[in-house]
Amino acid sequence: MNKTFGTSLLAALAIAFGTLQSAAAAEKLVINPPPTAKNWADIATLPDWSGIWTPNISDQDRKAKSDMPPWNPKAMEQVNWQLAEEKAGRPPPIFVNCLPEAMPGWMLVSHNSMEILFTPGRVTMLGESDGGRLRRIYTDGRKHPDDPDPTFHGHSIGQWEGDTLVVDTVGMHPQTYITISEAAGIPNNGDMQIKERIHIDPKNKDTLVFEMEITAPKVLTKPWKTTRFWSRQRAQKYDIVEGVCMEGYFRPAKDKWGNEVFEKLEHDVGGNRIPPK
Repeated sequence: MNKTFGTSLLAALAIAFGTLQSAAAAEKLVINPPPTAKNWADIATLPDWSGIWTPNISDQDRKAKSDMPPWNPKAMEQVNWQLAEEKAGRPPPIFVNCLPEAMPGWMLVSHNSMEILFTPGRVTMLGESDGGRLRRIYTDGRKHPDDPDPTFHGHSIGQWEGDTLVVDTVGMHPQTYITISEAAGIPNNGDMQIKERIHIDPKNKDTLVFEMEITAPKVLTKPWKTTRFWSRQRAQKYDIVEGVCMEGYFRPAKDKWGNEVFEKLEHDVGGNRIPPK
């Protein structure tokens, strides 16, 4: 074989092999492939979670007294102070400045409605307040990122075991609270993991059950297992609405050209509006 021809052939083969490798790598990067007709048909086999869901606030209040997380001594000291302040009429400002209640607070103490959507490869939870709450639970078989970017609601992956959605969530901001009420809770401080089993109550098709196990080694002495209940609503008055939390920090006004604008309002440390001078 001509030496020059042989060298050119090897180079061409190397380029072709590299192209195939690049194509394979690119194919692996596609984590949201277009759904097939079967993917959509499979949605019909999932349990009925349609409608609007509202939290059982009475049960939340009972559990604030009867289902205390296993706080470590330092965290327990802070919670006791918070509860005393709340009883004295000075509830500590936990959910202020329009930051999200986040996970696990959304599932533990939220007072807002929620809607759940099933689409191929994911379950999406939509809520009011916080500028529009959003949780994505991926059910397409993907794993958690090796080093997830922290977010308020974390990275959630799930799988169906019969009619129960089993969810694992990691990657939450260390600042997100583990809460027992809207006035008592401790930031998770990092390394938190939340496992959930979500299913319809077999005794009541209009009750959605969230069984949670929260592991937070920096504030809890052991994993905390707790349960919350949400009730299905069909009436239109329960539809979730746009909840732009930051809108409460502004008031309607006009600029010097006469345009309709929002003008910033001052707030105190507890999040209450300070009347303009």
